[in-house]
Amino acid sequence: MADIRGFLKVRDRELPPSRPVPVRLMDWREVEEELKGTEANLVRLHHQAGRCMDCGIPFCHQGCPLGNLIPEWNDLVWRDQWAEASDRLHATNNFPEFTGRICPAPCETSCVLGINQPAVTIKNIEVSIADEAFARGLVTPQVPHYLTGNTVAVVGSGPAGLAAAQQLTRAGHTVAVYERADRIGGLLRYGVPDFKLEKHHIDRRIAQMEAEGTRFRPGVEVGKDITWTELRARYDAVVVAIGSTVPRRLTVPGADLGGVYPAVPFLRQSNQVQAGDDVPDQVLATGKHVVVIGGGDTGSDCVGTSLRQQAASVTSLEIGPQPPLDRPGNQPWPTYPMLFKVTSSHEEGGERTYLASTVSLVGDDAGQVRALRFAATTQLPDGRLVPTEGSEQEIPVDLVLLAMGFIGPETDSLVEQTGADLTGQGWIARGEDYASSVPGVFVAGDAGRGQSLVVWAIAEGRAAAAGVDAYLRGGTELPVPVAPSTRAMRP
Repeated sequence: MADIRGFLKVRDRELPPSRPVPVRLMDWREVEEELKGTEANLVRLHHQAGRCMDCGIPFCHQGCPLGNLIPEWNDLVWRDQWAEASDRLHATNNFPEFTGRICPAPCETSCVLGINQPAVTIKNIEVSIADEAFARGLVTPQVPHYLTGNTVAVVGSGPAGLAAAQQLTRAGHTVAVYERADRIGGLLRYGVPDFKLEKHHIDRRIAQMEAEGTRFRPGVEVGKDITWTELRARYDAVVVAIGSTVPRRLTVPGADLGGVYPAVPFLRQSNQVQAGDDVPDQVLATGKHVVVIGGGDTGSDCVGTSLRQQAASVTSLEIGPQPPLDRPGNQPWPTYPMLFKVTSSHEEGGERTYLASTVSLVGDDAGQVRALRFAATTQLPDGRLVPTEGSEQEIPVDLVLLAMGFIGPETDSLVEQTGADLTGQGWIARGEDYASSVPGVFVAGDAGRGQSLVVWAIAEGRAAAAGVDAYLRGGTELPVPVAPSTRAMRP
C-alpha cells in the first residue's frame, strides 16, 4: 500500500498554490496555479499519495458516496502508474475532474490518517489523476460493443443526468439528453463560476460522450416544448434528473423590493457573459454594496463573483453561529463535521457576519432596496433561531443575493401530465430501484433526494442507470455505488 512509512516521512498536507488574490480578481480563470505535468507537481503528488496508509479498513470508502477506490489509486500515483490510476478512478466516478474541483471532499474527513494528522489530500490527487489522464490522452470514448435496441431519455444535464446517460450509453442503449438551457451541463454550466470550474472541462467530457453515442438536445424544455407523456411514449424509459431548483425565499418585509435576487440567476448571467453571450439587463454588483444572505458554497460563489465585478463592498450574513475550527464532540471521526471554512472567495475579500437574522429590507422612493436591517440571533430551547429584540442594526445595501438553499424540484408539469407522486418534502417519490410511481420513469439526483453534493448526484445517476438497465433487460451488469441505498439489481 504505497509507502508504508510515507505518513511518517511526510506529515503535512501540501496543496498546489493559488494565484495571488490581486491577480485572480482580474479574470475568471480557476484560482489554482496551472501545474499539470510539471516535475514539482508530480513530486508533490508522489509525496501526498505516499501518505495514504495501509489502514486495514479504508474509511474514505465510507465517506465517499461513489465508493471511490481511493487507496488503490493513491498507490498507483505513488508508483507513477498514471494509466492504471485513471482506470481505477474512472471505475467508480464518471467525472472526477468535476468532483475533484467542487466536491467538499467527505472522503477526507473520513481518512484514517485524519484521526491525529492532517488527512491525505485525496481531492487534489483525484483531480490531478483526471487532468493528467486527459493531458496524456488516456481518456478515450468507450463505445458499446453492441446496441440493445432500447431507447432512453434523460431529462436534465447536470451531474446526475450526465452520469446516468453515460452509463446507459455504454450499456448499449440509445440515449438522448434533454436540457432546457441553451448549453449542456446544468448547474455545472450555469451555477458554478468559472473560477471554480472552467467550462472547457465540461466540453471535453461532452465530446467524449458524443463520441460514445450519447445524443444531446439542448434548448428543449420537457413539459412545455414536448410533454412528459409524449416523451414517455417516444422512449422505452425516462430518467428525471432535473435537480432541486426552487429557491428558498426570504419572508421579511421588503423582500419584494428591486435589487433582491436569488443567487443562481445572478450566477447564471455571469457565466453566460463569460461564455460570450450578450445578456441584456444583466444584474451586476459593480460599484454596489452587496449583501449575500446564506453562507454555503452558493453564497461563497456570490462573494467571488461580486468581487470580480468590482463591488463597492460585500457582506455575508449567516443566521447561525460561526462553526468551530476543530471537530466538536458530537461530530466525531469519521462523520462529516460542520467546521469553519475559508473558501478561495472568502480569501479574496468581504465581511462575514454570524448570528445575523434579517428583519426587513428598506427601500427608496423608486422601490429599490437601500438598506438591510438585521438583529442578533437567539436560539430557542426548541432549536428555532429568532431575532433578539433591541439588537437591530441597519447597513446600506444596493444588491441582495439570496443563497439560502433550495426547497425542491420544479414538478408542476411532471405531476400534471403524468400523475407522478411526490414525497411530503416535495421531491419526486421513488423506490429503491429509483423508479417513480409512473412505469418506466426513474428519478436521479437532487430531484429525488433534495439539495445535495455533486458526488451524490453522480452516484445517484450511476445507480439509477443500473435500475433502468435492469428494467429494460431484466438484469444489469452496471455497477451500483455502495453508498446509495439501493438493491443490488442483478438477474
